[in-house]
Amino acid sequence: MTASGHASAQQREARDTTRDRGPSVLEDRSDRALERIPTRVFADHDMLARAVAHRIAEVVRDRAAMGQRCVLGLATGSTPIGVYRELVRLHRDEGLSFRHVDTFNLDEYFPMLPENRHSYHRFMREHLFDAIDIDDASIHLPRGDIDRADVADMALNYEAAIRAAGGIDFQVLGIGKTGHIGFNEPGSGPDTRTRLVTLDLVTRRDAAADFFSEQSVPREAITMGVATILEAREIVILATGEHKASVVRRAVEGDIDRDVAATFLQRHANATFYIDSAAGAALTRISTPWLVREVEWTEDLIVRAVIWLSQATGKAILKLTSADYIEHRLSSLLSRSDGAGEINGYVFNALGAKIRGKSKLPSKERIICFSPHPDDDVISMGGILRKLVENRNDLTVAYMTSGNIAVFDHDVRRYVDMVTRLARSGRISPQAVEGLDARVRRALETKRAGDVDTPEVLDLKRVIREAEAVSGLETVGLSAESARFLDLPFYRTGKVRKDPVSDADVTIVRQLLEEIRPALIFVAGDLSDPHGTHRMCKEAIDRALSAMRRDQGDAAALPEVWLYRGAWQEWAVDEATWLVPLSQEELRLKIQAIFKHQSQKDSAPFPGQDDREFWQRVESRNKDTAAVLDRLGLAEYFAMEAYVVAPGVGE
Repeated sequence: MTASGHASAQQREARDTTRDRGPSVLEDRSDRALERIPTRVFADHDMLARAVAHRIAEVVRDRAAMGQRCVLGLATGSTPIGVYRELVRLHRDEGLSFRHVDTFNLDEYFPMLPENRHSYHRFMREHLFDAIDIDDASIHLPRGDIDRADVADMALNYEAAIRAAGGIDFQVLGIGKTGHIGFNEPGSGPDTRTRLVTLDLVTRRDAAADFFSEQSVPREAITMGVATILEAREIVILATGEHKASVVRRAVEGDIDRDVAATFLQRHANATFYIDSAAGAALTRISTPWLVREVEWTEDLIVRAVIWLSQATGKAILKLTSADYIEHRLSSLLSRSDGAGEINGYVFNALGAKIRGKSKLPSKERIICFSPHPDDDVISMGGILRKLVENRNDLTVAYMTSGNIAVFDHDVRRYVDMVTRLARSGRISPQAVEGLDARVRRALETKRAGDVDTPEVLDLKRVIREAEAVSGLETVGLSAESARFLDLPFYRTGKVRKDPVSDADVTIVRQLLEEIRPALIFVAGDLSDPHGTHRMCKEAIDRALSAMRRDQGDAAALPEVWLYRGAWQEWAVDEATWLVPLSQEELRLKIQAIFKHQSQKDSAPFPGQDDREFWQRVESRNKDTAAVLDRLGLAEYFAMEAYVVAPGVGE
């Protein structure tokens, strides 16, 4: 065994080859005894979306060939958007017709006007119905714009319409963090039908970003019931992102439970989970495959298994015994060596090789840190930024989006009041701000919950975040000249839901890369970002690098890529390529840089499910990473940041 801290060239080549084999390459058919619902794991969301869309197209065409109408049950939310985009492409480019299709949507908020930007009626129009040849009379959605007294009758009529159509042939579902399908929250039974429900607090918090506040999210919704869903002839459940991993495992491997409505799908004869690799990370066959089948013991898998064993036994790595390996079903690993001591030493040294202090970090290099929002740089990598400054690197921090929708209205009022007072005192020209205060106040006072801000207010919010970003950079030792504000077009919707990444976004990123020619770039690689902006920014960077590789024909000229994670989660020590220790003073400086983002402090507009401030999350996760190494028996550090070197690009 070698003590290398990262994969060998042969392993990287094998991994890259595997990645190109298509949608099902991450599936392992050896042993799925723990999985009570068939589950297909795809390398990424796009592969998943294409597979589901093509299955829908197959069902539609099969029904049409038999002279029958096809009945589709449809879902909303960010996950099915890719499916609908591919269906639109199939209609446009390959002649897939929806003239003989009836659709029934799962749910709708209540109360909710159909024309409201948050309504599922509007969502379906924008993402599917207006781009295909379906008849309006064939489209069915629950009504959120009726009197409460009429809801029960509407629900009964909805059920009758489904039966009259012959039942649902193919039902698309998402899964919420509570395990809900549709809006069947914890406590929903298997006999429930279409009805009015009260939304769980977790569900409302997940929706808060779309509505710009939790208070603006409706407290109720109309949803198909579990029994209605289970009557569909075929069901697919979509899940993407690390934040869905635990509930996917619960639904697929856990017992049937009224508190997790998705577990009732285990009773269906033709239900399948379609998930990306991030959402599948907690499945037993992926997280601890040695528990369910024979495995090929690669370097990465050995490290992961020994860390798992150390945590399961509560022992430091160097104290693990042969009996521990045998008792925890790792005999096949033990048999590869001369005993536990050899394996323990190998993994201990491999983890130690991941630790990179300032002397082992790049120096005098050109480096770009790509920050999706104007605070992700200091939140995720404030510690290493300081070290890279001290190593005299030429650093550019590229803020990819304005982040303007994440500024509270009261912050705008405060800054406008400040410049107005400066004008009154003669410190700036009164003409420069004439009418600004009145326009902004009028715009904010007439804005309804969830409305998009006026262009002027959005621009003011952009400026606020840019000023905060510069202040954060100065805290870690960089100057204002180090900042680049790319303001990528995909983000400029004024809404949480963004436009798809376009060639214009990719061009802006590529131009910066070609201008600076960095040896190293940092990219947000987390998949738990609830807004999706991090993922979209990474897509723009990946596409720019791919285009450069294709045009230049020389991968060696491309920068090395280090992936960091945002405010939601840190890389596990077995996943990380490099672990960067932080002293108490370095962590304090990092937190001070986060404090400079005043519009995001105290109560961020989009906090997710974590009530803590960003600096509190950062302090906890950086200390926790160091504590994991300490419990494994390695040197004790105050805090740590973790990074993954992306495979295939300059590695």
